[in-house]
Amino acid sequence: MGVVIRAAGADDRELIVRLLDEAFQDDPVSGWVFPGQDYRRRTHHRLMAAFTDIVFAEGRIDVTEDGSACALWLSVPANGHEEPEADAVAGASTGTGEADDAVRLREAVDPANPRVEEIARLLAGTHPADRAHEYLWMIGVAPRRQGEGLGAALIRHVLDRCDREGLPAYLEASSPRSAKLYERLGFAATGRTLDLPDGPKMWPMWREPHPEPTTAPTPSPVN
Repeated sequence: MGVVIRAAGADDRELIVRLLDEAFQDDPVSGWVFPGQDYRRRTHHRLMAAFTDIVFAEGRIDVTEDGSACALWLSVPANGHEEPEADAVAGASTGTGEADDAVRLREAVDPANPRVEEIARLLAGTHPADRAHEYLWMIGVAPRRQGEGLGAALIRHVLDRCDREGLPAYLEASSPRSAKLYERLGFAATGRTLDLPDGPKMWPMWREPHPEPTTAPTPSPVN
């Protein structure tokens, strides 16, 4: 029996935040943004809530019917004036003296933690902007359900549409383990890593659309 996937709605917000918080507690990048286990357990969920709200407003969230996994996606237009994180999280200064989006994110999530602001700016600075694509912002699977193929099913759910519509896809892998999963789904490293200061690496990855297979010609009978 396949994985049943549906679009998340506003009533799913608490579920999505909890899933992301649990799934990323031991992630290397989360550990860099919120060093120390106790600190991370107290604070990390606020960043996941901020990301969830952004994607509910700007993109879409898919969730498995049993609520054990979710994926956050943004549709990025070609030659947009900003990368999606810049629009939603890290934006450039408005020039009006007001705090930009990265500052507002830090102030909302963890005001004394500059790494919240820094990660938003670093992600925005590496995001490709020259071609329309689907951007997998985050994918979270409940720890007890990891390894069952739920994450791959969620990703394929969108990649199938990308292939039909001729759209590439983009993401940043936060660990070598996740990068291997994405490679199996057709993503390839861009050749440039995102090196967090005194922290782990991230791997930007790009996937060209895979054309649907054509019907093979009927072989001629052998005389």
